[in-house]
Amino acid sequence: MMHLERRNLLIGAGAALLAAPRILHAQPAQFRFGLTPVFLDNDWQLLDLMRTHLSAKIGNPVEFLQRRTYKEVTALLLMGEIDAAWLCGYPLLQNIDRLSALALPLWRGQPNYSAKIITSAGRAAEGLEDLRGDIHAYSDPDSNSGHLVTVSELLKQNHRPEAFFVRSFFTYGHRNVVRAVARGLAQSGSVDGYVYDAMRRAEPELVARTHVVWESELFGFPPIVVTREALDSGPVQSFFSALTTMQESDAGQAALRMLQLDGFAAPDAHSFDQIAARMRIVAERG
Repeated sequence: MMHLERRNLLIGAGAALLAAPRILHAQPAQFRFGLTPVFLDNDWQLLDLMRTHLSAKIGNPVEFLQRRTYKEVTALLLMGEIDAAWLCGYPLLQNIDRLSALALPLWRGQPNYSAKIITSAGRAAEGLEDLRGDIHAYSDPDSNSGHLVTVSELLKQNHRPEAFFVRSFFTYGHRNVVRAVARGLAQSGSVDGYVYDAMRRAEPELVARTHVVWESELFGFPPIVVTREALDSGPVQSFFSALTTMQESDAGQAALRMLQLDGFAAPDAHSFDQIAARMRIVAERG
């Protein structure tokens, strides 16, 4: 019996020794940040700069996960597969019982942007009514500027959105909307005003082949979003601190220049009121 107990003790000690290196060499927890090309293209240089700054500030590696649509990224966040996501105010409000805005980008010093409807350059179109019967490019079904605003504006003007355009399609990227209109794949398109103006600087010849026929009121900028239950957690608050100190590192400054943004700030209670108003217009239609 004593021999058997000694053997079991040795086996247990050996197992503990084998397990110990795994604990000593455990990888640091990654902070998983979800992105979509609807807003941010998969630019490896930009992502590398953001990773460098955020990882250094947080003290843990930052992993980017990119999916094609807002719906996919939102689902990952709700399921706990990612820790934060760069979304739009529209999917945030669709899931406001479970999601919360953590930070808003600052563009031209303000956390706001507008939606624009564009058409080809040289076309004699001066307003939304002139686009009746177009092939129209939207960005994403869950995009405020790339879908909701246009649909709600058509309803405000007593048009049936499903009948106003002869055909519409989703490009899953605001840049793709501009490209579709510039290259004649669509006659008009719904686009994020920030992206459009940023492209004017980055791809002036392409944007010059389009012009704006309508512009909306201001909305809260597409936010960085987390789940409500994680909002006050240590990792999320460290991430918020890293976002709001982007100007304090060379990598952070370079990333902001590439994004043509001034920084990040906390949202206020009314950041998304205008998007909520647009949602009500659509909801009231039934």
